Parts: sequence; structure tokens; C-alpha cells
Amino acid sequence: MSLEKASSIQNDKRFSREHLLSLYNQVRAFSHHLVDPLEIEDFVIQPMESASPTKWHLAHTSWFFETFVLEKFDDSFQSLHPQYAYFFNSYYLQTGVPFTRAKRGLLSRPTVKEVFTYREYVDDQVRNFIEQCDDSVWEKASEVVEIGINHEQQHQELILTDLKYLLAQNPLLPTYKKTVNVDGSTPSDINWISFSKGIVEIGNEGNEFTYDNEHPKHSTFVQDFELADRLVTVGEYLQFMEDDGYKRSELWLDEGWSAVQAESWEAPLYWFIKEGVWHMFTLSGVQPINKNEPVTHVSYYEADAFARWKGVRLPTEQEWEHACGAQPIEGNFVDNDLMHPVAASNKEGLKQMYGDAWEWTMSSYAPYPGYKPLPGALGEYNGKFMANQYVLRGGSCATSKSHIRKTYRNFFHADARWQFSGIRLAK
Repeated sequence: MSLEKASSIQNDKRFSREHLLSLYNQVRAFSHHLVDPLEIEDFVIQPMESASPTKWHLAHTSWFFETFVLEKFDDSFQSLHPQYAYFFNSYYLQTGVPFTRAKRGLLSRPTVKEVFTYREYVDDQVRNFIEQCDDSVWEKASEVVEIGINHEQQHQELILTDLKYLLAQNPLLPTYKKTVNVDGSTPSDINWISFSKGIVEIGNEGNEFTYDNEHPKHSTFVQDFELADRLVTVGEYLQFMEDDGYKRSELWLDEGWSAVQAESWEAPLYWFIKEGVWHMFTLSGVQPINKNEPVTHVSYYEADAFARWKGVRLPTEQEWEHACGAQPIEGNFVDNDLMHPVAASNKEGLKQMYGDAWEWTMSSYAPYPGYKPLPGALGEYNGKFMANQYVLRGGSCATSKSHIRKTYRNFFHADARWQFSGIRLAK
């Protein structure tokens, strides 16, 4: 069988009605699984502009299917509530003016109950559409349905990270969900894996689901480099803190040092001292820090300062992707229901390339050579954010296993700490 024919068969399955309907049902149900432990009050609060209320995430992901699938491809579709297009749009200006992001937490109405009714309404409409639309319509709509499914998985991760930030503002430090503690083994010292200089291929060919910012696949040159075989641990980061890492301006980028001063940073987000011992807030409640697990909730500035303290640096995203190679997508993902990073194993070679913690790279988020955004409003998904942000790779313990791949480019501002962001070193 030719490669072209094999690829065609694979794509037929990827975009089949049965396959995408099954994925749709699984992903939509998983959103409900994630919010099942919440009380009604937890759905509404917005603790900062960058973190949206859980209720809004649930509604926005439904709005996405309504706006980009049903309204575009189903002539018979009627919206449950026309004003939802205003409330639950995020930043897609080509679809209309969105409600002010910083004020999402002020929307006590529509109620949580009404949002779930909205989700149910959209689900019914989408399922009927997938099952009954003409083949010619499905050929165009199937790719957008696939984007919507992956879009919801992104917001599932945000539900957890935003909720964690919300609960951490409460002096009661309430538990989201009790999960099994995984202590893991004590990681061995960092081993360095060597890679030779040369021309390497970066980016995705598009035979699997991808976002437009992963394209096109292209050649680039990397110098000789070495990559740490695992993520930096809590214990190693504690050594940086004990060596006055947060007090030594020479370790910090200028804007990073300004952030340390302005925000009074002295430890990763969610760390605090209790009875003389460092503890951390987790989605399972307050726990003493585990020195063996990967450090998380650090900004780019902190990751860069730690690397300087160690006399090394962060990897570029090209180095990370090249080193990842054909590694299987294995690791600690949200599918495990732990929602917390775990210690690395002591097997040989690269470890924790996927899951546990998003890994900061020293690469600014920018377009690849020849990059073209998707046409229309969907082109606003990634391209317009290509300024003043850094790329992270690999996924985290809040990421779905089916959502990640080696070419996936996450991106955040350098001072962001509320995501499960960690550190891998390079030199």
C-alpha cells in the first residue's frame, strides 16, 4: 500500500462522523467530570483577569461550537439565547464585540444552571448535525469540529489551573478533590544527553490534529547541545532559594528582578511556611513540599534565574523538539486523575518530556517561516498573540494525553505562574 493511500485511510477515520462524535461525547463529558466536585459558589468567581470563572469556561466552549460549527454550517440552527454570543465570546473580534474579559466574574446571570442547559442544548444540536448533515457539508465542517474538541481540552486545563488559583485565595485553602499521593522514587542526579549540531526538521506535517502555529514543517540549524534528562525538582529549587536566589539581582533579567521586587516573590506560587516547614497548596489540599517531584508554578523569569544560578540555560524550543524525537507520549496527565506532578523514574535516557509540567523554553513565541493563520475568525486563535510571550513544551499533569504532541506550542507571558510550568535545563 502506498504512503499516500495509507494517509488517506488514516484521515478518513480521523474525520469520520463516528470517530468525531465519539470524541465529542468523551471530551464534553470530561468537562463535567472535572467540575463535579465543585460547589455552586465555585463556578462564578474570577480571581484575576487571566483566570476565568469555571462557569464561563463551560459556556465559552459551547459558544465555540455554536459559532464556528452550527451557525456556519447548519442553516436550520437557532441560538438558545442570542446574547450568549456577546457574553461568552473570548477574543474573536471578527465574530462580534466580546464582553470585557476582566468583568467575567461579575456575571451572576446567566446562572450556572442556565449554563448547563446551554451546554445540553448545544450538545443536542451538534450531535444531530454530525449525524444528519450532508456529506458535502461534513467534509468542510469536520475539521472545525475537531478544532472545537481540542479547544475544549485546552479549556479543561484552564478550568483546573484557574480553579486552583481561585481556591488558593481563600484562607480556608479548600480541597478541590482528594487524590492518591504518589511519592515516587528519589531521582538520580541530572544526567546530560548530548545532541550533535546539524540541520533538523521542526514543525508538523499535518497528518494529525495540529494548530496553525505548528506549521509549516521546516529546516533549522542547531548547535551542539546537551539536555537534562529530567525536570528540575522541588529539592533542587529549594537549594536555589536557600542560596538567596530571590535576593541576588545578578541572576535575574531586568524585568524579572522588577517582578521579584514588585510582587515580593520569594518562592514558587502556592508555597508558604507553616510551623517552620515549607508547604504547598495543591488541588488535594495543603501538603508539605515533596523534594523529589518537579517544581511547578514558576515563571519564565524564575526558570531563567535558576538556570543562571546553575551556570547553564533553558533550551530553545527547536532543541526541545529535536531532542524529543520519536519518544512515546507517556507521562503523568490529567487522565491519571492525580492533578499534581510526580517524581521522575530512574530509567536511562530522557524522562518527563510529556506530562507533569509545561517546560519553559528560551524561545519567544513567533511564527515559523511561511506561517499562515487559518482563514477568518479562526485565524485569531494563535497568530495575533505572537508578541511578548515565551514558548512552553510537553504538557502537564493538567493536560489530556490525547491533546499533546511533540510539536505543540504553548505560550505565556514571562511573569505567568498559575499554570503547571516547570524547568528543564540545557547547555
